[in-house]
Amino acid sequence: MTSTRSFILICTVGVFCFISYNMVRMPVLALFAESLGAGPERIGLIVSVSTLTGVFLKLPSGALSDIYGRRVLLRIGVIAFGLPPFIYPFITDLNALTALRFFHGFATAIFAPSALATVAELYRERRGAALGTYTACTQSGSLLGPFIGGYLIYAAGFSAAFVTAGLFGCVAIVLFYSLHLDVAAPRVQDKGFSTVLTEMWKGFVVVARNKKVLITSMTDAAKMIANGALMAFLPLYGVSAGLNPGEVGLLFTVQALTSFFSKPVMGRVSDRVGRQPLIMLGLVICAGTFVCIPHASMFAVLLLLSAGFGFGEAVVSSSSSALVADSSEFKTLGAGMGMQGTIMDIGHASGPLLAGILIANMSYAGAFAVIGGLQLAAAAMFRLTMRQN
Repeated sequence: MTSTRSFILICTVGVFCFISYNMVRMPVLALFAESLGAGPERIGLIVSVSTLTGVFLKLPSGALSDIYGRRVLLRIGVIAFGLPPFIYPFITDLNALTALRFFHGFATAIFAPSALATVAELYRERRGAALGTYTACTQSGSLLGPFIGGYLIYAAGFSAAFVTAGLFGCVAIVLFYSLHLDVAAPRVQDKGFSTVLTEMWKGFVVVARNKKVLITSMTDAAKMIANGALMAFLPLYGVSAGLNPGEVGLLFTVQALTSFFSKPVMGRVSDRVGRQPLIMLGLVICAGTFVCIPHASMFAVLLLLSAGFGFGEAVVSSSSSALVADSSEFKTLGAGMGMQGTIMDIGHASGPLLAGILIANMSYAGAFAVIGGLQLAAAAMFRLTMRQN
């Protein structure tokens, strides 16, 4: 396959994988957990636990893709997307739901670093545009998944939403296994256990010493704290403000739609004007729109704020992944993307937990103000660190 066809394949597979994943995640998961008797703190834990899987596995899986090649990890990842949704209809216990969410998190933990590294390798001269386009395709899962999931639970119940999510995942499996992805061959031929550990450790050390990779990843983490808080508690806030589940799903869809159209454009802009100014601008936009959400109750206003947050996300994401790829050494590109994913997932997992604690002890407005302040602090830290470097 040519690079273009390989790129189209991985984008198409990404679309189906993330439709499946986000159908389960937003707004279905929080409402399903609430139906099983979960309070705010437990909902925050359940929503964030799949992201904890990425905290532990994204860096190792990215490093393994540098050693074994991207295709092996991608094959495992698509299976992890497609099969778990079929188990959700049988869950009746909160502990079982928490465990299932942890294992479902293997999907993004294994697939995402290898996919991003593959795209960065295919388009080394136009990484911003290519990564923006790929992440826009995966973002379309956040566009369609919540809308389809919200509509299905409103019209047919939770089981219909979960089974449909599994069917989308199976389409991704069939597509990936029936077509050949043209990616670089493994660079380590002797794949003994000691050799693998040595190569992984080398990748860890190189990435851990790279200040640009670390601080850029931290800005993504700050953005994802807010994203995780919205994922867990926007459904509950929306329903309390008088919206139905379908309208709440539409809020996420509008957020994703804005991000979907913005990411390729902002990726091209970052190729031309630089990554750093856009990262700071995006964090400011995310913080401003995020803080305003609990002060709004009208559906139209919430739609506008969701769209604004989605645009801010696109501005940050289209530049941050490209900056990490630019700053990583070629032989540790997978580890670099894995490090970014790990730190980003720490933020994403922290968001629901932090928001759940703050909402239980303060209010939606107070909790969102604290989290918005964290994003502004991350922008200032990023600016200072980059000036020093």
